[in-house]
Amino acid sequence: MKHGKKYAEAAKLVDRTIQYDTADAIALVKKTATAKFDETVEVHIKTGCDGRHAEQQVRGAVVLPNGTGKTVKVLVFAKGDKLTEAEAAGADHVGGEELIPKIQHDGWLDFDVVVATPDMMGVVGRLGKILGPKGLMPNPKAGTVTMDVTKAINDIKAGKIEYRLDKANIIHVPVGKVSFDEEKLQENFNALMEAIVKAKPSALKGQYLRSITLATTMGPGVKVNTAKY
Repeated sequence: MKHGKKYAEAAKLVDRTIQYDTADAIALVKKTATAKFDETVEVHIKTGCDGRHAEQQVRGAVVLPNGTGKTVKVLVFAKGDKLTEAEAAGADHVGGEELIPKIQHDGWLDFDVVVATPDMMGVVGRLGKILGPKGLMPNPKAGTVTMDVTKAINDIKAGKIEYRLDKANIIHVPVGKVSFDEEKLQENFNALMEAIVKAKPSALKGQYLRSITLATTMGPGVKVNTAKY
């Protein structure tokens, strides 16, 4: 993959042979952000898990203390009183069965997170092939299948993020924006790592966290020392 001049200049600032202390890694990531827009700061965690085995799956959610810096659109599948409750809590879209064809046939995907009450999962299940690959399927572990729609919406709007293994057993999650000060990014990073460490599968033998890399949307990766975790 060919990178531009700005990327090459930024990459020179990073010593690829070093695992940086978290504070140094965050400072360096901010320094290597060269794009004209406010880039997202992402964490990429390579694990020793084998996600093909159910007992080695890592999945959950954590509320970042300083949010993600992104406005998140929430769609809630509910019925009756829960529809009204979801609207009052600030959901961007609410509805039930009538939304299925809109998503299935019209390709409507103007939302970032989907919340559903348990009694709606039979309906939402029909969207599995569309929502599943995009990581949008509601899940009890992530707190997005719940009767407490108010709490779910409030948490998401406050900066709740989901983490899960991809096919290569790597976790990719945002921890804020380049415009955040270092302290806020550090607090978000610490909250994420605490959750990931707690989520270690008991069935896993061997090393859990193989590498942790911090990077901005367009910038080079900076390795973080895993010894602490």
